[in-house]
Amino acid sequence: MSDERMGILRQRRIEAAFAKGVYEEMKAELGEAKAKAILSRAVVKMAKDTAAEMAKDAPGGEPSLAHFIALQPLWTKDDALRIETLRQDEKHYDFNVTRCRYAEMYREMGLADLGAVLSCNRDGAFCEGYHPKMKLERTQTIMGGAQHCNFRYTMEE
Repeated sequence: MSDERMGILRQRRIEAAFAKGVYEEMKAELGEAKAKAILSRAVVKMAKDTAAEMAKDAPGGEPSLAHFIALQPLWTKDDALRIETLRQDEKHYDFNVTRCRYAEMYREMGLADLGAVLSCNRDGAFCEGYHPKMKLERTQTIMGGAQHCNFRYTMEE
């Protein structure tokens, strides 16, 4: 993975600063629930679109779990995530995140209540955009108050 690309943590900080202002205006005009729903839909759409673009760069144009894993340094750059890998093969990639600087950053920015909307809900949507047979199961996140995030990726037959 190229070191020239901006890490996702840095990118999310820039996006969050902009989203905060837009969200506050939407919330004042439409109410918190509608503003969050609109922001969430926009973030999910962006995640799917980004994933589809990244999938095009897979060797032979064929997205795979191996290529998906090779993209991970974009998310971990700048010590953004501390990961404990539990299982990695051609059909499974299971890991726990034991430190999430994304969650820390959102709290520092006063966006703890939007952190899951701005980041966590992208993960499943990213899978959908990357490859229709890729699935994510995650039952807890640091952003949601857990001690770790449990990512369980599967590439279905």
